[in-house]
Amino acid sequence: QMQLVESGGGSVQAGGSLRLSCAASGRTVRSYCMGWLRQAPGKERDFVGTISASSGNTYYRNSVKGRFTISRDNAKNTVYLEMNSLKPEDTAVYYCAARSGLGCPSASGFYDYWGQGTQVTVSA
Repeated sequence: QMQLVESGGGSVQAGGSLRLSCAASGRTVRSYCMGWLRQAPGKERDFVGTISASSGNTYYRNSVKGRFTISRDNAKNTVYLEMNSLKPEDTAVYYCAARSGLGCPSASGFYDYWGQGTQVTVSA
């Protein structure tokens, strides 16, 4: 089993920054595809970005490219989502997830472990 705990959410004004953390226990994050997904009120859970196991390659949805950065600290067994130039449309609950199988997909249904989520609110 793998436990994931997100932190770092909060309320910021448009143009501001936040860094979310996803602390893992029970398994090592470098062995898993780690994803960040978000869910806005009344909407489905959407892919934000991923960082692949071993290689650490990252992939992002188009709307966050150049603004969001995913990184991994293997020593701390933690994955981060650095968010800059935040926009009101980034408002959502952000989830960290881990996939134990091959590949690093964007669809939420392929992830095996989930954190509890952390709220990010961006005001205009």
